[in-house]
Amino acid sequence: MIAVLNRIVDFVEEHLTEEIDIAALASALGTTEYYARRMFSSLAGMPLSEYIRRRRMTVAAAEVLEGLDLLGTAVRFGYGSTEAFNRAFRAVHGTSSGDARQNGGPLRTQPQIRFRLTIEGNTTMDTRIADRPAFRLVGHSVRVALIYQGVNPHIQAHIASLPETEHGRLKALSDTEPAGLLQVSADVDPDYTEGSELTYLHGVAIEAETAVPEDLDVIEIPAGTWAVFRTAGPYPEALQSTWAATAADWFPSNPWRLRPGPSIVAILDRAADFSTATSELWLPVERA
Repeated sequence: MIAVLNRIVDFVEEHLTEEIDIAALASALGTTEYYARRMFSSLAGMPLSEYIRRRRMTVAAAEVLEGLDLLGTAVRFGYGSTEAFNRAFRAVHGTSSGDARQNGGPLRTQPQIRFRLTIEGNTTMDTRIADRPAFRLVGHSVRVALIYQGVNPHIQAHIASLPETEHGRLKALSDTEPAGLLQVSADVDPDYTEGSELTYLHGVAIEAETAVPEDLDVIEIPAGTWAVFRTAGPYPEALQSTWAATAADWFPSNPWRLRPGPSIVAILDRAADFSTATSELWLPVERA
C-alpha cells in the first residue's frame, strides 16, 4: 500500500492542473478509492482532497508571485473565477493573492509527500480474522462530529442521555458477535476528515433473523470478513493508539485492505470509572 500511495502522489503532482479521478486511479493501481483515501488520511494526517488543494495552491502561488494573469492562473488550476481562486488561496495561505503578489508572502508551502514504511518490531498487535454471516446492529444512533483524540463529548452526551435501564435492556438483546454493548461508527467520510459528521450508534449485535424492537435504530450488516484488534490500557488512549497502528503498521504489512462498512468497538472489560478498558476494534476488510 505504501507503494500505491506514493504512485498516487506522483500522479497528483503530474496532473495538478487537471481534474483527478481518484476512483479510476485507485482502480488502475489495484486498490479501491475507499481504501486509498482512508490510508492516505490516516498516514498523512490530512485528507487526500486537502493535500491536492494545498499542492495546487503551493504551485499556483509561484505564478501569482511571478505576476502572471490571475484569471489565467485560476482557470489553469480548475477555478471558474478569480473570486473562487482567491477564496481557495486565502484558505491555504492565510492571505489574498493580491497581498501575496504585493508583499511576496507570507505563504504556507505544502511539500510533496513521500510515504515510507518504518518497521521497528517492538509493537505486537493482538489480531484475529473473523468471517461473519450477515447480522444487525441495533440501538440508539445520532449524528456527531469526528474527533481524533480524547473523549468525543457529543458521543459522551448521547450515551449519558440514555436511562441506565436502557443499557441493560440493550445488552440483553445481544445474541451474536461482536458481543456486549458496542460503539459503532458508520457513514464515515472516506477522507476521514476531522470534524466531518458520522453516524454513531450505541447498541448491540443481533442475528439477522432476530426481531428488532420498534423503538431502536438498525444498521444492516452484510456477510463479510473482519479484522479484530484486541487492546487494553488507558481509555480511550490505548484504543486510539491501536486504531492509528492499524494504518501505520498492520495494513501495510498484511494482505488485507479496508472495505466500506462501519467500525465497531466492543468493550470487554473496564474500570468502574472507565479510566482503563479492554476492548476489541472490529474493522471490515477484504483481501488486498
